Amino acid sequence: MDTILEFGAKRVKPSIRMLFDLKDVIYDREWLSKANNMELYYMYRELSLSRNDALVMKEHNLRYDITIIPPRMLGSEFVKTAGHYHPKVTGTDMTFPEIYEVLSGEAHYLLQKPEDEQIKDVILIKASVGDKVIIPPGYGHLTINASNKVLKMANWVARDFESIYAPIKEKGGGAYFILDKGFVKNQRYDSVPEIRLLKPPALKDIGLQKSMEMYGLVREIKNLEFLTKPQEYGWLFEKMLG
Repeated sequence: MDTILEFGAKRVKPSIRMLFDLKDVIYDREWLSKANNMELYYMYRELSLSRNDALVMKEHNLRYDITIIPPRMLGSEFVKTAGHYHPKVTGTDMTFPEIYEVLSGEAHYLLQKPEDEQIKDVILIKASVGDKVIIPPGYGHLTINASNKVLKMANWVARDFESIYAPIKEKGGGAYFILDKGFVKNQRYDSVPEIRLLKPPALKDIGLQKSMEMYGLVREIKNLEFLTKPQEYGWLFEKMLG
């Protein structure tokens, strides 16, 4: 596939995540042992439609990205992202949140909450075009494309932190794997609760509607303050968590 993303007047090259970048978190080890390295998904960082939009994003410490995940089977497992956690906001006990939007295709967002070296909560949200999904503070996450369509999704996130990949990598993946035969618990976790299935929330309180792409919030940037000051938006995350 052509990996150049046309975004406004720009043509953007991606960072490419390869199969061997994910070798520690793949379920089907027999398949992996015989597989050749291949491109899995494409990440386009710090996108903006204008110089003014870029300045507004930097002023508010935010970043807008797009990720494209073509359909593929990794042996018996559906293609997925590597999975990661977020660090804490300086001066708080809350980790940075993130918000995703499905632009085309379908996404399964797997969220997991660690506590005292255990996983206390696992959530799966299936999202289709126009749906917005918040990753609340305290949760790690990964995205699975369990469809036969190309998944294109956008995200807004604070721009001044590095994602934390090691804990999920060390456990060989997320708390669950999504395989062609269904969900399988990751046995490398000591204890894994049953999956809670949630629907994408209505987020009109922060200016988001299913029919409107969330890039437009660059003109209502105050509505994204929850991404940099999550300690002031507990009500929003409670709504997200059902």
